[in-house]
Amino acid sequence: MSGGRPLTVLRDINLEIEARSAVAIVGPSGSGKTTLLALLAGLDLPTAGSVTLDGQLLNDLTEDERATLRAEKVGFVFQSFQLIPTLTALENVLVPIELQARAAKHDGSEPERRARELLARVGLADREHHYPAQLSGGEQQRVGLARAFANRPKILMADEPTGNLDADTGGTVIDLMVRLNQEEGTTLLLVTHDTQLASKAHRIVRLSGGAVVEDRRVSAP
Repeated sequence: MSGGRPLTVLRDINLEIEARSAVAIVGPSGSGKTTLLALLAGLDLPTAGSVTLDGQLLNDLTEDERATLRAEKVGFVFQSFQLIPTLTALENVLVPIELQARAAKHDGSEPERRARELLARVGLADREHHYPAQLSGGEQQRVGLARAFANRPKILMADEPTGNLDADTGGTVIDLMVRLNQEEGTTLLLVTHDTQLASKAHRIVRLSGGAVVEDRRVSAP
């Protein structure tokens, strides 16, 4: 509601995202980009229409069921990193892996192997015992990226992942994200103002005023 009247954030959105593709959602502030990402992840539900995630209709699920589905199939990268300050880099990456392993009753040694492998792949093998406050912004984002890929998600959603980084550091994170996307076969959804990041996508969806005003393929997945 806005001023006592309903506020329409998104309208007439009809999107189908191909598996293993990289899609950049771009547009000015207030165009509905983050709201669209939240709907696609099941963090919010639409007041009209429906959202299907990997064949599962989100409208039919409870909040807990949607949370379970996200834990199993979706990884997130945030602009503000969202690391747990009292945990080391290794422990931050371990959190989602251990939760999944505990639920599946897997051997406890596998999560640590996976976490160390991911930190090495983002160039932080020598920083695994450092806390977030001891890491630069770029290093924190790389830890966040490793954590997002921890459970081998089918879909990675990133909300302005380079927004708090300088150009050089942001370029490093972009290259890592694209490389991990290709190596892990993960579908990548990016909300971004970063033209360098958007240029790496296979497809660019542009929003304005809550509607899709451009949807163009840049390259094949």
